[in-house]
Amino acid sequence: MSHVRNPGMPLATDWFDAVQINRPATERRAATLTTRRSVKNAHQAAWLVNAIRCMDLTTLAGDDTPDRVARLCAKARRPLADSIVAGLGLAAMPVVGAVCVYPTMVAPAVRALSNTGIPVASVATGFPAGLMPLDLRLAEIRYAVDQGASEIDIVITRAHVLGGNWAALYDEIAAMREACGAAHMKAILGTGDLVTLGNVYAASMVAMQAGADFIKTSTGKEAVNATLPVSLIMVRALRDYGARTGVKIGFKPAGGMKTAKDAIAWQILMREEMGRDWLEPDLFRLGASSMLGDIERQLEHFVTGRYAAAHRHALA
Repeated sequence: MSHVRNPGMPLATDWFDAVQINRPATERRAATLTTRRSVKNAHQAAWLVNAIRCMDLTTLAGDDTPDRVARLCAKARRPLADSIVAGLGLAAMPVVGAVCVYPTMVAPAVRALSNTGIPVASVATGFPAGLMPLDLRLAEIRYAVDQGASEIDIVITRAHVLGGNWAALYDEIAAMREACGAAHMKAILGTGDLVTLGNVYAASMVAMQAGADFIKTSTGKEAVNATLPVSLIMVRALRDYGARTGVKIGFKPAGGMKTAKDAIAWQILMREEMGRDWLEPDLFRLGASSMLGDIERQLEHFVTGRYAAAHRHALA
């Protein structure tokens, strides 16, 4: 990591109390991101390879097993076929930004990724709803860290946001950050449950003030997950936080993103709104599973001129 970790700060509600957000203008700006830019041919291939580097390859299924996690980790180590890597002229096989699993699957993932440098991330704190007593949620964080997770994706209590109880939200996230210790903390806001863009902005700001290293859109389990308008508001919040504090905060959209086209759209958002630094895995992650299969398929088409069947690029 090339920047100082977010130390957090005291709660300052005046940083967001008076913020007004124009939803139609936000939606228009988000809509232009993919229509004003056309990424083709070798440039498109380069953006897709970068998306792999910034991907949190994820399995959060009720039927996860150590064997399935091991297979996913094998894909994380070698996300592309050797023929595609050779055809692209890459000097080395790209690897994903992290593998994200449930706490009980952290140890198998750590074993499977030994000596690769790929970190293991774990969801925690009663994922996905977060409706558990705080002491149990903190214990889950400590368990995942003890098992070897170096990144923790926490979920907030959405009711604190909906009720405007910012002090309670701040105290909860600050306690979670403390429980994470040296593990980096991604704060999942569950934006599909937050109703308004104003709530999204405020929750983003409180999470950063409480010490979040990343802010993340969704669990992937809400009815509405990552969208470009919501992502734009979160990115503007972290940009405002950085302007006030000098601290760089990461961003992770997650849920509902399945295609190579999605991978490029969110990278364009980061490039236009935040600059080149936010196209690196220490400041940007894509929470995804099936997206990698489509990226590999598109890269094979670039190399060979032919589309492969989807089953040729199975993940696990």
